[in-house]
Amino acid sequence: MCHEVTEAVVAAIEADPPELLVTYHPLLFRAVTRLVAGRSPAGRAWRLVRAGVALAVAHTNFDVAPGGTADALGAALDLQATEGIGPAWGADAVRVVTFVAEEAAGAVADAMRGAGAGQVAPHSACSFRSAGLATFGANGDRVPELRVEMVAPTGRVDAVVAALVAAHPSARPAYDVYERRGAAGFVGRVGTAPPGATVESLAAAVRAACGGVLRVAGDGDAAVRRVAVVPGAGSDYAAAAHAAGADALVTGDVSHHRARAALDRGLAVLDPGHVPTERPGLRKLYAAVRQVAEDTIDLGGLDASPWQEPSEG
Repeated sequence: MCHEVTEAVVAAIEADPPELLVTYHPLLFRAVTRLVAGRSPAGRAWRLVRAGVALAVAHTNFDVAPGGTADALGAALDLQATEGIGPAWGADAVRVVTFVAEEAAGAVADAMRGAGAGQVAPHSACSFRSAGLATFGANGDRVPELRVEMVAPTGRVDAVVAALVAAHPSARPAYDVYERRGAAGFVGRVGTAPPGATVESLAAAVRAACGGVLRVAGDGDAAVRRVAVVPGAGSDYAAAAHAAGADALVTGDVSHHRARAALDRGLAVLDPGHVPTERPGLRKLYAAVRQVAEDTIDLGGLDASPWQEPSEG
């Protein structure tokens, strides 16, 4: 297991190839159409393929997971009563809705499930059904029906609708497809700081928990009651941190202008670097991998942050 697939990590892998490499940072952040040897993410992917090593990535899903990267950073700073900030929306999906007689609802739902609908992690075959009356005609005829709703991946919508139509008893079934935005996890946390905390004491806690080259924006004597943490590059969530009542934000990769904007909101910023904010979570990830496979090697020491403290003298 490693934090990031660097040249040093790949060299160690090639010397003694495992069956699987688990990494936190994705090796390929963007889609590629070819793998060419060289000092690049695609080149390192090519070397892993050549060595016969599979690669698994746990990144944003581990950030949002209970006990994952965000919770680990909050715990390392002794934050209490934490709650989520910064929603990370789930995969693109739609909600497919149809109306059908109760006796046929099961068959229609089963057909939609077989085409890929109804997956709501960690469950399968999920649907919502509500009773109502379909009215039609000049006389206002009424027919009892069920409204059946199922979630489907965007890429499966055509197949799900085709299965719905084929299984529906009506020759021209009514159905609707709605864009869906849901299943959000939270990439950051906000919680209560230890009593009497200040920006300066929080900075000391960040140094102890994360290491790195710490930059602080804010008055060191200012009181800190609530602290927001976002592992990695989290300056996008400064407004969310402020809205959640945070007095300080701990995250990495903060630009000059975003630090200035945060200060204008009254929000101190502590930036020990991208990788250091993720290190507490990496220890949790390693422990989780060890529960699955005891024969796990920690290569975290080979992929340190590219930013280093300057040497003395």
